[in-house]
Amino acid sequence: MTAADLVPVVTIDGPSGTGKGTLAVLLAARLGWQCLDSGALYRVLGLAAARRGIDLDDAPALAALAGNLGVSFVGGRVLLDGADLGDAIRTETAGMAASRVAVHPGVRAALLEWQRRQACPPGLVADGRDMGTVVFPRAGLKVFLDASAQVRAERRYKQLREKGLDANLPALVEEIAERDARDRNRAVAPLRAAADAVMVDSTALSINDVFDLVVEEVRRVFPDQVHEVAAE
Repeated sequence: MTAADLVPVVTIDGPSGTGKGTLAVLLAARLGWQCLDSGALYRVLGLAAARRGIDLDDAPALAALAGNLGVSFVGGRVLLDGADLGDAIRTETAGMAASRVAVHPGVRAALLEWQRRQACPPGLVADGRDMGTVVFPRAGLKVFLDASAQVRAERRYKQLREKGLDANLPALVEEIAERDARDRNRAVAPLRAAADAVMVDSTALSINDVFDLVVEEVRRVFPDQVHEVAAE
């Protein structure tokens, strides 16, 4: 038994663009728990590798970099060696880089214990692609959030346009499909739902609808730790 097994944990897994990051932040804020954005770790690693001239297929070099990655999360900001990365880790380029570095077993092993150490009292909400299957396999509540590739691309397109960034919808659909295939078919920790996960399809749901569904599951699973979860 590890320290993480003694802390209530909610995992939220799923492919890119399903809203799991937003859901995790909202849920953690409502519960007053810690929030782990595991995807940000791989995005930061991809950026760090590019800045150091490390090829994204160089598994040994990436694993070494992951083992000494100076990343921290402070007040909603992601810092690398003390510098705020801002929106750099939220670009499509960073997302594709994250998917490429995540296929390397040495990279995932280097980041595994760092992630598990984030399970601190009073609790943790962790989002990613293998939170419920690999990182926190004994989590009390596991959610797998999915949506159609077309809808996910449309959501991403809207986000980019609202930020004043150029975006091409057909290209986004293709990129999301490629990333899904890579994440689902990688040899180590492939994207899949845990056998005991609660499945939620957000294709036709708003983030508020999804949040309400998950809050009900939190109440069911953690009745002793969580009392007034949905109180405003």
